[in-house]
Amino acid sequence: MKLKHFKRYLAIVCCVFTVQLLIAQQSEEFNLYKKMYPDARMVRLNQETIINIALENDDISITQEFIEEDLYLNDAATMGSKKSLNFSSFFELNSIEASSLNFENGKYRETKVQEFKEKDELDISFYDDTKSLNFIYPKLQKGSKSKLKYSEKVKNPRFLSSIYFGDFLPIVNNKVTLIADKDINLSFREFNTEGMDIAFSKTEKRGNIIYTWEVRNIEEYEYERGVPSFQKVLPHIIPIITSYTVDGKIVNLLNDVSDLHKWYVSLVSDINKTRTDDGLVALVNELTAGKTNDLDKVKAIYYWTQQNIKYIAFEYALGGFIPREANEVFQKKYGDCKDNSSILHKMLEIAGLQGNLTWIGTRKIPYTYSEVPTPAVDNHMILSYTHEGITYFLDATGRYTPLEFPSSFIQGKEALISKGDNRYELLTVPVVDAHLNAHLETNEIQINGNRIEGKSRTILKGYQKIDYFNRLEDENTEAKLTEFYNTWLVKGNNKFLIQTVEEKNKYHYEDDFIVDYSFTVDDYVKTLGDEIFINMNLNKDLSDYKTEKDRKYEMDYDYKQYYSYTNVLNIPDGYELEYVPEPMDVSNEFLSASISYEMGNNKLTYKHDFTLDFLSLTIEEQKKVNDLIKKIEKQYNEIVILKKK
Repeated sequence: MKLKHFKRYLAIVCCVFTVQLLIAQQSEEFNLYKKMYPDARMVRLNQETIINIALENDDISITQEFIEEDLYLNDAATMGSKKSLNFSSFFELNSIEASSLNFENGKYRETKVQEFKEKDELDISFYDDTKSLNFIYPKLQKGSKSKLKYSEKVKNPRFLSSIYFGDFLPIVNNKVTLIADKDINLSFREFNTEGMDIAFSKTEKRGNIIYTWEVRNIEEYEYERGVPSFQKVLPHIIPIITSYTVDGKIVNLLNDVSDLHKWYVSLVSDINKTRTDDGLVALVNELTAGKTNDLDKVKAIYYWTQQNIKYIAFEYALGGFIPREANEVFQKKYGDCKDNSSILHKMLEIAGLQGNLTWIGTRKIPYTYSEVPTPAVDNHMILSYTHEGITYFLDATGRYTPLEFPSSFIQGKEALISKGDNRYELLTVPVVDAHLNAHLETNEIQINGNRIEGKSRTILKGYQKIDYFNRLEDENTEAKLTEFYNTWLVKGNNKFLIQTVEEKNKYHYEDDFIVDYSFTVDDYVKTLGDEIFINMNLNKDLSDYKTEKDRKYEMDYDYKQYYSYTNVLNIPDGYELEYVPEPMDVSNEFLSASISYEMGNNKLTYKHDFTLDFLSLTIEEQKKVNDLIKKIEKQYNEIVILKKK
């Protein structure tokens, strides 16, 4: 054999030997799951949850134990080394064991975690009593495993944890065992479990009812943009303790919405009973002076609260459910959603008006009060005010929100409105019409060589206006302001440049926000011989609402919207129209869009309107919307041709 051929043969043998050696250095378990889940970073080999619910001294005691065993499938294993567990006054951490297992010389060798560090979890805008226990799995690498076992005590039976069967990683085995005293009654609400092969059993043993769920080989769930929360995607069950029996008497805990409301009312019944701060009374009198209409009084109080009470979230134990005194909120000028509702309630009372404390879940929470009458159903408090049969939903944690508009993130949600000790009302928050959330833009343009020069007026209404106001608060220099508008009002191409800007009705609650500006767009016009080519579709925003073909989940949006673009082209001297695209008008129950052209007075007027009439879209609905957008996108490519006379 020639030397060069021998060297090549030797290299191949060494390469094969190296690959075989690398495979041999991993466990059979690793090779199995790497083949099953080639794209996964890790796989959970076992996940076990054991929940014990007992009656002790006529009260409910709950402990939860969790066991997790993970196998790391690639070199990103070190990213999983850092781990933390959260606990609070409602979930008391009792014990914890953690360890790493590395495959060496044909078997796993275990290294226990020795150091656990506790710290408060705080940031500048959210304060609660949550603490975290932090630790690092030692020596994690590709092929390593980790084991975690911990237990916690649930301090309030209303906060029994949800049971999740899937996660954003594959799970080989997931088993949940719930052991409850036979005198404790439970109900179970299932979400996203359709099509899952869950083995369920219910047995009775030694005065306990034992519920068991087990499911195997669960594919990993994917995160997608536009999905508001994992609760809308991951399969889970919410166990609810409805009632329990003590000395032959049934005690209702969370049997229905009335039980939840009763508990909520018990938490707020003692607030604002002390003498009202004289300064707060004087302020209300000043705000409402000369106003004879009750709605005008409410507006004055509501808008003052939005502008002057800084939002900072606090959730210390039951402080996450009990509002602070209105006097305290007034004096400190900050508070969370409950505190804002507390001071609003008191200020309306001073003005002789009746507001109602209201609990509500944001659109991130996919449950209704009838489905889940537990604290898991809501995460927000506002104030409701009813006038001439119309209920207004006042949320002072936001800014620039007019009385007629609810916060965008509670549209369509069920609100629990307290009317007294045992009286409440469930109302659905209305969804604001798309045309009230409008972006209206008129551009008058002229051609100058290969660029267009224009003057524009943009009018913003509703939530579109509110979004701009919130963004503009940080744009406090001329340079920042120009950069902001160059980004948010861009048209034509990436050479769009604003020259001058004038704002009208900035931060006004009732009036439309108007932005007048001049602009240029270089390299937008093409000239060939005696013909000029220009695309009148300066804004192609509708394309942003087309979703991916392989999307799996529902898509959520902040609010319904309406856009109207009018572009008026001054025909250059010595030119006439040679070609104008055909108009288009398409619609379905979710989207309507049109493009039209009209010639007159030596001007070509282009008009493009579209209405996004949805807050969320299922997969099938996304396909319908995508089909219409594709038709409009073809029109976006159409060119107007001008020819020398």
